[in-house]
Amino acid sequence: MTLPAEPLVIFTPSGRRGRFPEGTLLLDAARALGVDIDSVCGGRGLCGHCQVEQGVGSFAKHGIVSLAEHLTPRGALEAGYRGLRALPQTRRLSCLAALRGDAVIDVPPESQVHRQVVRKDLTVRAFAVDPVVRLHYVEVAPPQLASPSGDLARLLGALEAEWGLTDLETDLDVIRALQPALTQGDWKVTVAVHDGRSLTAVWPGLHERAYGVAIDVGSTTIAGHLADLADGSVLASNGVMNPQIRFGEDLMSRVSYAMMHPGGAREMTRAVRGALAGLVADLAKRAGIPREEILELTLVGNPIMHHLVLGIDPVPLGSAPFALATDRAVHTTAVTLGLPAHPGARVYVLPCIAGHVGADTAAVILAETPHLADPISLVVDVGTNAEIVLGNREFLLAASSPTGPAFEGAQISCGQRAAPGAIERVRIDQRTLEPRFKIIGSDLWSDEPGFADATAELGVTGVCGSGIVEVIAELFLAGVVTADGIIDGRLAERSARIVPEGRTFSYLLHGGRPQLMITQNDVRAIQLAKAALYAGARLLMDHAGIEAVDQIRLAGAFGSQIDPLHAMVLGLIPDCDLSRVGAAGNAAGTGALIALLSGAARREIEEVVRGVEKIETAVEPRFQEHFVAALAFPHRTATFDNLRRVVDLPARAAGAERDPATRADRRRRRAEVAATTEDR
Repeated sequence: MTLPAEPLVIFTPSGRRGRFPEGTLLLDAARALGVDIDSVCGGRGLCGHCQVEQGVGSFAKHGIVSLAEHLTPRGALEAGYRGLRALPQTRRLSCLAALRGDAVIDVPPESQVHRQVVRKDLTVRAFAVDPVVRLHYVEVAPPQLASPSGDLARLLGALEAEWGLTDLETDLDVIRALQPALTQGDWKVTVAVHDGRSLTAVWPGLHERAYGVAIDVGSTTIAGHLADLADGSVLASNGVMNPQIRFGEDLMSRVSYAMMHPGGAREMTRAVRGALAGLVADLAKRAGIPREEILELTLVGNPIMHHLVLGIDPVPLGSAPFALATDRAVHTTAVTLGLPAHPGARVYVLPCIAGHVGADTAAVILAETPHLADPISLVVDVGTNAEIVLGNREFLLAASSPTGPAFEGAQISCGQRAAPGAIERVRIDQRTLEPRFKIIGSDLWSDEPGFADATAELGVTGVCGSGIVEVIAELFLAGVVTADGIIDGRLAERSARIVPEGRTFSYLLHGGRPQLMITQNDVRAIQLAKAALYAGARLLMDHAGIEAVDQIRLAGAFGSQIDPLHAMVLGLIPDCDLSRVGAAGNAAGTGALIALLSGAARREIEEVVRGVEKIETAVEPRFQEHFVAALAFPHRTATFDNLRRVVDLPARAAGAERDPATRADRRRRRAEVAATTEDR
């Protein structure tokens, strides 16, 4: 007789899973799996730090059904919880909720001990601040019996007389607020005029403050920047996790969720809009300004994020011909998107380029300006989905490659997102095969005096994306990983760090708690991700008819953190003079900020994207050919001459077998020798 399996619990965003007996508290299950959930009160249901949210429905990618009744119902303590941290209706206290069946449990960022460091800093090029929102102070003539014109008419007359503004449209909210403002301001008011066409706000007397928010909606993280519209100064920046990750780590899994779950798209729209609202409110608090003084917002994102934020069905983007609902800039309001700002605040969404090349790529172009330069630039925004732009003032090509979440620590056995305690830098001694590393939160290397004491509180918790790239590149340079991506088990006799695991081998990076191993599957995940990125770049180079680029810019929260040398050793990017490879910061966020602060920049990018040639990797026959060749480290056939000038590559990667024809000739000669021997 087969006993029924114990309930399976899967925690997101970490992806850790395990089976536990019915009645196991979620907090206990999380701790057993190494999922760090905060708890100040020691699991007594008092502090509210351990809040989690259950995903309800059928989760095909996990192979389970998670229903509300698979957790114990709220008891008196949980139902009556009145702590400092509010407990939303959709959340549970993990110290009180117990398993009764399979469950998918999301741990929100505020409940995590090791909260993610969202590194989306801005490096802004020079541009003229020219916001579309302008404040105008006017003195309006008081009403008179002899001239019975309305207050709005007299205001519009004053604006025309004093500022030359004509034919202005007026929001209903402005009309409602106008009479009280005029009375309170003794017939002197300040109005906000949007793009020279619309009255969107009114204040009594002189009002000098107006702010805007630029937001980059990424698949994994959302970054926002609050700026003064008058001088362009950034007053606050912050980032949050995209809550849609619980519906799928990559874009296609979210499209699949929308296809398979009625109302799934609306559910994801609500989730991301809620995160945006929270981010805007947080930025206002950090900047110390009232939310009502936010008058303008800009949004960028890949096409699927773009559609979901706007409440547009993303399903057509999931299959050929990958049709966008619109490739033009979108103008809407903060009220429509549920964002906490002035009632008249407007939202500008940059134009998308193609079905898989979105407004974030348009923002990258706006920030990096390859269209204004003579050198041919390759700009790569590295994330769950890599956006790639190639060109100069003569041409621009753009494509998207599905790299997946491996570069951000997902799909890696010891991977995690960038947070204090995560390994971010790695070096491996090529003679002893011993590693040394740095973690986020400490400037010391692991072999330096004082490292253990300095990191005692943080601990070594996992490996983030930049660390994954470096450790695999270092293993390749040390000969532990072959050009084909195989961990060489023969080295187990030489180093105890090469550990057998079934039919493959792993490398022990950290022997403490937790033990961190780089497995064969980890290497494979990076191979697949980097091959997709390289193949996309190579495809654009084919279309441009070039064999090399003049410079490479790595953008995005992850792209800006990786070391160019290690990225090139893996073959993540094409060969290039390393002095011409650099970080672009969060170029999409920078582009969103430029569009926030400059009406001229909006007109510029709307014109530029119309001339971008879109390359759809999913239907390009040569993509698969490039992908297969790029699975090798750094590449099956490319010689990487620039790279070889600064680093000694293992023999095959240095070109020993770079020509497939050479290998074919060698096989043919062996066959001829064998045939001759048989004849004798």
